[in-house]
Amino acid sequence: MPITINSSLEAEVFIHPVYKDGSFPFPLSDTNRAPGKTTWFRGRVAGEPEALAVGLGERKDATSERVRRAGGAAARQLLSEGNSNATLVRTLDLVDVMDKEGVAVWLQAWLEGWMYGLYRFDKYKAVYDNGSRDVTLNLMPADWPELTEIELENTISLARARAEGVRLARDLVNEPPEVLNPEAFVERTVAYFENMPVQVHVYRGRELEERQMNGLIAVGSGSKYRPALIEIRYEADASLPMLALAGKGITFDMGGMNIKTGRDISDARMDMGGAAAVIGAMAILVRQRAKVNVTALLAIADNLPGTAAMLPSSIVRFPNGLTVQVANTDGEGRLVLADALLHAAKLGASEAIDIATLTGNVGQALGLGLAGIWGDSGMTEALVGIGEENGERLWPMPLVDEYESDLRSHYADLHNVGTSGLAGAITAALFIRRFVAASMRWVHIDMAGTVQYKQDVVHSEAGATGYGARLLADYATSRSLSLADKGE
Repeated sequence: MPITINSSLEAEVFIHPVYKDGSFPFPLSDTNRAPGKTTWFRGRVAGEPEALAVGLGERKDATSERVRRAGGAAARQLLSEGNSNATLVRTLDLVDVMDKEGVAVWLQAWLEGWMYGLYRFDKYKAVYDNGSRDVTLNLMPADWPELTEIELENTISLARARAEGVRLARDLVNEPPEVLNPEAFVERTVAYFENMPVQVHVYRGRELEERQMNGLIAVGSGSKYRPALIEIRYEADASLPMLALAGKGITFDMGGMNIKTGRDISDARMDMGGAAAVIGAMAILVRQRAKVNVTALLAIADNLPGTAAMLPSSIVRFPNGLTVQVANTDGEGRLVLADALLHAAKLGASEAIDIATLTGNVGQALGLGLAGIWGDSGMTEALVGIGEENGERLWPMPLVDEYESDLRSHYADLHNVGTSGLAGAITAALFIRRFVAASMRWVHIDMAGTVQYKQDVVHSEAGATGYGARLLADYATSRSLSLADKGE
């Protein structure tokens, strides 16, 4: 994804981001200035550069996410046309009302979107059917007088670090299960962070047993691949209270003995989207050299039927004293997250966020553009605000105490799923809450609806979205800045 800074580069295409009230050298209707709308102006003779107008809509409604998506739409247009390079053109009124910081934010958003738009997961295609696999984007320094060349380079580097984290999460979620099984997930994660300033420890086998991580052991018992809890510590500022990020990493969710059915259940490979989001967030934080104290906890397993698999009605005992009757083995994510959150408390985390593709119910409630969030009101408010800015949106959901009665079991302390079948996303959050230490602030994010684009969209191809990587990284950095300001 090359991005250059060059005043004299001869471009094949000049890209013009355009607001509805903005200037543009050719006639362009309001319809063609709508957000994400692209319009070509072809060269009149061979070799004459072409122009691509990319709509940004009303200036008063402008957001970083709208700019991001416009960048992605432009990149996808050039990919589809087989272009190899383009130059971004800044008109006088594009960002002229902003200060240096505002200009950098705008440009970073565009560059991020550009790189997301170039993303394609085509490693298993025998023939590439979309022409060029990459497009060079050039910036002309004179178009960005508020920023020195070093500041331009820094803006590019920041956008690239964020895009790398999202790309990593997307790649993991898109991988087929014969490639990304639990043991391969561990190996890939360890290899990725090998030369980075983090500490990685993998708990599996006897270590899981010694720490009574019985959720992981039970869920993973039907697979030939061993379950694991991956711990990644990034202590760039160890004086700060620890933030734990717990991700569900079920590399294929066949439902266990409550086996899934359907004409196409290939999306079951994406049930590790929460773990992928956490890995992507850690990659962003490390590459940005963020001054944070964050520990990632990735609960990795397959949920498959088999002769040794966990059976419905099995009792799972957790080290906090709670016992759980497994009424449905397809409610496995909350069992492995329980292990991760109990471990977070043992490590001394003051805050924890768990993120998971947990329930289909949340998608029925919120659709595919919003994830649900439950838990601490202060953390929720901060995360919702971040999501509105960076496009990884959240909607606060209630923890209805009365619904806990739906989790009662005659044979154990809890059922792993609600007995009524109603409010499934809420009862799942209530279940997870029972494994959160009183000393730890906590939120739960159910991202099942946001893990993928079901079909191509104007700014991205179909497949994994990488949802959560930027959300978690941005929360960690903003939290650290807030704590530092308070002297905590």
